[in-house]
Amino acid sequence: MKNLIKQEDLLIEFFKNNPNRDINHPEVVDWVTTQYKIRVGKVFRDPDRGIRKLAQSGFLIKVAKGVYKYDPSLVKQRELEDFTTAQKKIILKRDNYKCVICGRGIKDGVELHVDHIKPKDLGGKATIENGQTLCSQHNFLKKNFKQTETGKKMFIRLYELSKKEGNKELLDFCTKILEVFEENNINGHIIWKR
Repeated sequence: MKNLIKQEDLLIEFFKNNPNRDINHPEVVDWVTTQYKIRVGKVFRDPDRGIRKLAQSGFLIKVAKGVYKYDPSLVKQRELEDFTTAQKKIILKRDNYKCVICGRGIKDGVELHVDHIKPKDLGGKATIENGQTLCSQHNFLKKNFKQTETGKKMFIRLYELSKKEGNKELLDFCTKILEVFEENNINGHIIWKR
């Protein structure tokens, strides 16, 4: 019988063997999935989640999208700040119990979440100013995309809608916003077609 090894331990082993180097996501995944199959005889399910967890705990530094680094001198275990019940109530009330993106709320049968504007794993604090109300759908989208990615996608959808409806005022507004994304080279991988 093969020795059982935790998936997280295998990820940690990889990064400890590759310190102070920016490592692209595929390199990590290829190595850990191969090693897990060899050592345990099973398929390593969802290494992405394990990598994110290590970054969120402070073990890894997220250098860029899909790029991580292990710096032994900076490893820290830190408490990720969650909102208190009192803070959540204040944020929900301030945002009128509605998602700040789509405007839907409890009256529409939508589940609401209190979300960190600057994510916890990027050092976002549990403060009223860093909180926002999101519906579960938009909170899920934000978890998969950086806030700026979500914003750019939203403005692209709004741009397309205003073009279809012939709303010149809204079209001009969206154009200006999307040009700012382009001028500052923010989320260039998300294509905006004029």
